[in-house]
Amino acid sequence: MRTALFGPTGRQVAVVGQGTWQLERDDRARAITALRRGLDLGMTHVDTAELYGDGSVEELVGDAIRGRRDEVFLVSKVVPTNASRTGTGAACERSLRRLGVERLDCYLLHWPGRHPLADTIAAFEALMAAGKIASWGVSNCDEEQLAEVERLAGAGRCACDQVLHHLAERAIEHAVLPFCREHEMALVSYSPFGSGHFPRPGSRGGRVLAEVAAAHGATPHQVALAFLIGLGVFVIPKSATREHVESNAAAADLLLSAEERTRIDEAFPRGPRRRGVPVI
Repeated sequence: MRTALFGPTGRQVAVVGQGTWQLERDDRARAITALRRGLDLGMTHVDTAELYGDGSVEELVGDAIRGRRDEVFLVSKVVPTNASRTGTGAACERSLRRLGVERLDCYLLHWPGRHPLADTIAAFEALMAAGKIASWGVSNCDEEQLAEVERLAGAGRCACDQVLHHLAERAIEHAVLPFCREHEMALVSYSPFGSGHFPRPGSRGGRVLAEVAAAHGATPHQVALAFLIGLGVFVIPKSATREHVESNAAAADLLLSAEERTRIDEAFPRGPRRRGVPVI
């Protein structure tokens, strides 16, 4: 599994990780098997959140990584309503208990809410000082919000921004991705297959993906992941089956030519720059 430096953390992290949004809807035993198979294949970047299944997904992840904690770059998130100066710490403790671990490798604000960012950041820094988390970041933030985070926290404190990003939704490439590159924050793309809206085989984009995939003996889904990874981002596709995990892992080794990337870029244009970031 290819790895890359995860922002200012100093950690090399798998470029293809494992997302867990809506994993509570899948067969629990099969989902745990899939997560463990992902670890076997080097997909050790595991992302979850207290929001997912009202904490049940954190419990599932905890069962999946039991006995293998030190292999995992473990990420969870605090919901905005809990992200006060005191509430963030309490939420983190609950997540740690559900996961059955003593620390998180990265803890994220799920999206900006009513609590001041300064208070959430202060809570994150206190959790780092206490050894509860190794780093912190944000999710669903645009470039203006990222600039505010850096103004409040100082350079090199925010590890990442996690945003919606797939071939049909590339708005973050206009300003958010360049900001992260310039300020050495990791950018993590969630729902990289479009959350149920992957390009149809008969569409223009679907045909391009199929043709590129055929040239590599790969699948269109693997080509989509490879294209995003080539932008310098981390991807965290959710998968609840062993077969899909194995397919996702293989995408890390798929290298697209400049001509292939141009074809995909033309088939899936970024579109106009917009305010804010897209969310599901």
